[in-house]
Amino acid sequence: MNWRDKLIIAFDNGLRTVFAPAQSVRPTPGKEEPEADLTPEARHHAAALMRVNHVGEICAQALYQGQAITSGNPEIHAALQQAAHEETEHLAWTEQRLRELSSRKSLLNPLWYAGALGIGLLAGRSGDKWNLGFLAETERQVEAHLARHLEKLPAADTRSRKIIEQMKTDEIRHAETALDLGGAPLPAPVKTLMRFSSRIMTRIAYYI
Repeated sequence: MNWRDKLIIAFDNGLRTVFAPAQSVRPTPGKEEPEADLTPEARHHAAALMRVNHVGEICAQALYQGQAITSGNPEIHAALQQAAHEETEHLAWTEQRLRELSSRKSLLNPLWYAGALGIGLLAGRSGDKWNLGFLAETERQVEAHLARHLEKLPAADTRSRKIIEQMKTDEIRHAETALDLGGAPLPAPVKTLMRFSSRIMTRIAYYI
């Protein structure tokens, strides 16, 4: 498959990710939990946090697509595809939770996807060890981000909590897989830049 074909597939995946309803094979975590009786303010806050998480999954899809396109190692490509599949389930879970909370997805999702795809392409072009190292560091930062959201969510919102807890478990496994496949630790300035970019994204996505 040549580069043009790969980019066409990536563009098609981008349209599906941003505009089509996501599907999940696994049951949505917490669906058996009763809906919490939240105040309007608490419901709005929970929905905004879930919108941020949904944006994170949009970005994850784009990152994995970009990294998979530029990786010539079949084992790494398969690992990236498997992780992307699980991130699709996360996308479906957060999307469903937003509907339950009577809220919406970020209006900037096409922009988030395009930016993350470009970053994924650059990471993949840097070589497999850095590609995997970037993946591992991304998942570690997402894990920390999800842990903070568990602290910020209304205590009664067990449905959202169950979703985030399972996402956190999956992200830990993705990071471990990337390191097992030969991922190299990223330089400290790169990690700092990643955290700074993530903070900007989360603050904007909370509102827009």
